[in-house]
Amino acid sequence: MLNNQWLSTFKTLVELGHFTQTAEKLFMTQPGVSQHIKKLENSFGCNLIKKIGKSFELTEEGKLVYEYSKKLFKDELSLLESLKTDDPFGGECYLSCSGSMALKIYSPILDLQNKYSNLIIQLEAAPNDKILKDIEKGSIDLGIVTDTPSRNIFDYKKIGSEPLLLILPKRYKGKIITADLLRECGLVSHPDAKMYLSLYLEQVDNSSLKNIDIESIPIVSYVNQLAQIPLPVSKGIGFTILPLSAIESFGKKGSYLIDTPEKIVAENLYLVQKKRRILPARYKTLETTIRATLK
Repeated sequence: MLNNQWLSTFKTLVELGHFTQTAEKLFMTQPGVSQHIKKLENSFGCNLIKKIGKSFELTEEGKLVYEYSKKLFKDELSLLESLKTDDPFGGECYLSCSGSMALKIYSPILDLQNKYSNLIIQLEAAPNDKILKDIEKGSIDLGIVTDTPSRNIFDYKKIGSEPLLLILPKRYKGKIITADLLRECGLVSHPDAKMYLSLYLEQVDNSSLKNIDIESIPIVSYVNQLAQIPLPVSKGIGFTILPLSAIESFGKKGSYLIDTPEKIVAENLYLVQKKRRILPARYKTLETTIRATLK
């Protein structure tokens, strides 16, 4: 293991070219400087300098060691500067959220990157359970989920909510939404369908839907491509349930029916990170953009 103090003395000697000046700069004695150089030479097993009177010349090995010492101390200085500077507008951010939420926040995030060219945001779309697993193992720093996670593992805070919408084929226009109607229609399922439907039925102000068994609703189609989920409904095949942002991204208004209950049904959104993890300042910049978008 190299002794950095000896290496620093050697680097200073080479740059000043004089033992006395080196001693003065480092607050050492001249014999102390010579001792450091000799110990460094012994650790390398070769001569680094060749004395010529009161001066010296570097050996070929000495030149290599000097170049190494410059790079080493330059890298060390760079590291120290990086540790001191917590740039709120630079560095990488790792964020994960649902596919529908990604549709909503991706464009504002890109605007943020355009504004701050040193800021790089890695966005991944994933279901709640994967988001939490990735945060726990450290591959993702920040996530947006719809369920409150364990306080023993995560720190989280509510950052907003988003309406959940039940959409059906146009032929059901004017009809009362009942358990029998949903069973007749059938579910266009997707990775989050049962979670969304369970939340919807729990909150909706419709007594005929309160006690429906989700498992009793037949699945008439399944698709895991978010942008395609409303398509079967628009063609008259089944009903489904999605956050507002996902339905807005699909467009084609008028090709399906949106149920409009008296009480808006919404899912809460939570910003999650690993418990006691202190994130860099750039994540606060990202959070500010996310909150503004959801607001």
